[in-house]
Amino acid sequence: MKYIILAVSSIFIVLILALSGLNYNMQCEVEYLRIHIRANSNCEADQAVKYKVKDAVVEALIPYLSKIESFDQAVEVVSANFSMVENVANSVLTDNGFNYKSKACIKNEYFPTRTYENITLEEGYYDALIINLGSGEGNNWWCIVFPAFCFTKTKNSDNLVYISQIWEIIKNVIQK
Repeated sequence: MKYIILAVSSIFIVLILALSGLNYNMQCEVEYLRIHIRANSNCEADQAVKYKVKDAVVEALIPYLSKIESFDQAVEVVSANFSMVENVANSVLTDNGFNYKSKACIKNEYFPTRTYENITLEEGYYDALIINLGSGEGNNWWCIVFPAFCFTKTKNSDNLVYISQIWEIIKNVIQK
């Protein structure tokens, strides 16, 4: 009986994703807003602080992005909060002894094919929240702002946050 319920649940999840504009592979005509945090350089210290900035910025953005329902809304919310994002990043940089600053913007840029967990974004042009730390010439960390189906670790390392309306629908259906 458990197997039948699991199969029915899996089919239902696929249907929810399809009806939400996403297919099971997440490989359809979805507008993505990516986030790239580009380190000042590839030296160990610059790369380490990039991850501290990532943790702080992601935690700061979660309350703003948790209710986003469209690509345009995501761009609007992120654009309206550039100053907050830069202040959070600059605070982390200063607290860690760095004298360079951050700069946030949204750009449409070419990106190579990238895979994050079970999601592959094919090469092409994507809009992205770009956060350059200093010169921004180092390796970057990336994820997806919209649709927000990335798991993110916050300062509480035991707290995984899934910021997606789709996930909330799936959880509610499964729990019933």
